[in-house]
Amino acid sequence: MRRRTHRGLSASGGSRSTSSQLNCYDLRIPDWTRLRGAFRLFTGLAVLAIATACSRSDPTGATANATPGATAPAPKRERYVLTGEVISVDAAAKTVRVRHDEIKGYMPAMTMDFSVSDADAAVARAGRRIRAEMVATTGDYYRLEKIWPDDKAAADAVAAGALQLRQDTHNRGKSAYREIGETVPDFALYDQSGRVVQSARFRGRQIMINFIFTRCPVVTMCPAATAKMIAVQKRARAAAVPNLELVSITLDPAYDTPGVLKEYADVRGIDTANFSFLTGPESAIKDLLTQFGVIAEFEGELLKHTLTTLLVDENGKISHRADGSAWEPKDFVVRMRR
Repeated sequence: MRRRTHRGLSASGGSRSTSSQLNCYDLRIPDWTRLRGAFRLFTGLAVLAIATACSRSDPTGATANATPGATAPAPKRERYVLTGEVISVDAAAKTVRVRHDEIKGYMPAMTMDFSVSDADAAVARAGRRIRAEMVATTGDYYRLEKIWPDDKAAADAVAAGALQLRQDTHNRGKSAYREIGETVPDFALYDQSGRVVQSARFRGRQIMINFIFTRCPVVTMCPAATAKMIAVQKRARAAAVPNLELVSITLDPAYDTPGVLKEYADVRGIDTANFSFLTGPESAIKDLLTQFGVIAEFEGELLKHTLTTLLVDENGKISHRADGSAWEPKDFVVRMRR
């Protein structure tokens, strides 16, 4: 697989600066076309490589027995969309048993065991219907990747939410950007456990929202943003802030499946009792980014993005925002209703 590289654009709402953190444009300009044009200002930034787990060793062990100096042929990999019901999960063996539907032109419906990552195994619960990418290699080795819930009711809710967001963004036109004091848009996405989360669930609660992606390697970007959200969670509890929800929405939904987000939270020891990581259709994510004034798009193999953190009150209105990564957790906590 190709390696993705990342370019982080750290922006701050305000005037330009000569500091190391580029303050290149004001995110509060409500014209998305101007924001997109701002990307051209950053072509001189350094590119950092993301170390991903995209490549896998040959499960048959053929390379271990190869003649010294010889290059073993890479196993042939074919990919197919698979749908079916999870029968059982063996977390220790990293396998799931799935009663899958027919894969037209390749395989009839049957029950099989598949290798999975820890991340994807996390959402492959027994009894759940899933949609995944089946990777078939020589030697009858089968693996499932990119596992998503495939429950019809859940899928319909997420699709309806994406359509509503698309229409809302289109209708708002150049005024799509939501200012402080405006109500956040309605949405429906999947959380790190594969459950549907609708914006209506947060009514009557204070919400802190930011945007990250799990493979972001720049310590001053997504990793710093997540660390600050964790700090806010701890400070808010110590200050007895009631009814607080923290939400991180992925910038890279094609990679960040519910299971990947769950693993991201688990390895950092994040308490997800009131901290959700959300993903979903690419169109829905793009519309949310447009309405919240966040830039994130791939240009070839580069993901260029900005950082924004929002505080939303119990009535669903944006009460505060911080662009870039220079904000302090205490500054958000003091603004929260006690």
